[in-house]
Amino acid sequence: MAKVTYDATGSRKSSVARVRLVPGDGKITINGEELAKYFGLKTLELIVRQPLEATETLGKYDVLANVVGGGISGQAGAIRHGIARALLKVDLEFRPVLKKAGFLTRNPREKERRKYGLKKARKASQYSKR
Repeated sequence: MAKVTYDATGSRKSSVARVRLVPGDGKITINGEELAKYFGLKTLELIVRQPLEATETLGKYDVLANVVGGGISGQAGAIRHGIARALLKVDLEFRPVLKKAGFLTRNPREKERRKYGLKKARKASQYSKR
C-alpha cells in the first residue's frame, strides 16, 4: 500500500520549492541533502522548521523538498511557504495558526529591474557640477 503524501509549492523572491510531506520521524531533506548540510546556517534551519513547530508536527512528518532559483535565504523562505501549504492539506485546522504567523502569505517583494541611464535599479552615477 502506498504511503499518503502531501504535496505543495512555495515561493519567495525568485526561488521555487516543491515540498512533499510524508509521515515519518521528522527528517528534512532538501535537494537530496539533509537540512544542516544544505544550508549550514542555524537561522535558515529555524526558518524552514517554523511551520512544523507552530503546528506541533515537528517529529511526525518527513519533509522532501526540491528547490531551484535565488539564493539560500530565498530558498529557505520558499521551503517554509511550501511546508505551510502542505500542512494545510494535512489538516485544515492548522490554518488559523499558520495564517496568524504569516506563513501562508506569499511575500511579494521582488528585485526591481534596472533602468537605463542608471547603474542599478535606483543607483545613479555621482553628480558633479563641473
